[in-house]
Amino acid sequence: MAPPDKLPPHQAPGQQNWVYPSEQMFYNAMKRKGWDPQAEDMRSVVGIHNTVNEQAWHQVLAWERLHCDECATPRLKRFQGRPSDLSPKARLLNFVGFGLPFDRHDWVVDRCGKEVRYIIDFYNGAPQPGQSAAAAFFLDVRPALDSVEAAWDRLRMQWW
Repeated sequence: MAPPDKLPPHQAPGQQNWVYPSEQMFYNAMKRKGWDPQAEDMRSVVGIHNTVNEQAWHQVLAWERLHCDECATPRLKRFQGRPSDLSPKARLLNFVGFGLPFDRHDWVVDRCGKEVRYIIDFYNGAPQPGQSAAAAFFLDVRPALDSVEAAWDRLRMQWW
């Protein structure tokens, strides 16, 4: 993932890929946000966090393949965690009886000079039958409905 315009403190200038924070940085961030993390859990927590973010990026790239003719190398420009903001889709799904996501991120992708926003709702999931998993998640990744093009992409992806 490409670094943002404004780099986090752990990101070196000129670096072409995102570098995830260390266990200590993650621990400090959790403390700053009011959580009560356990230092001995950080290796697992950071591993899960990084794996989930990589899965989200792969899903963003699946959407971006709809535009591979115009941009073969989309890059993550920046992101914002919005855990207390429900997306309209999450609100609608909750209204009809589904659970709420435990987190939300908005990621902005640089599609060769054009900024495209994606919404990622993070849900707790259940392991597949017969499989044990330390954690199971479901990610709902889609372009934000900021443009006609994004709405068209959502329609196209249903049949692509």
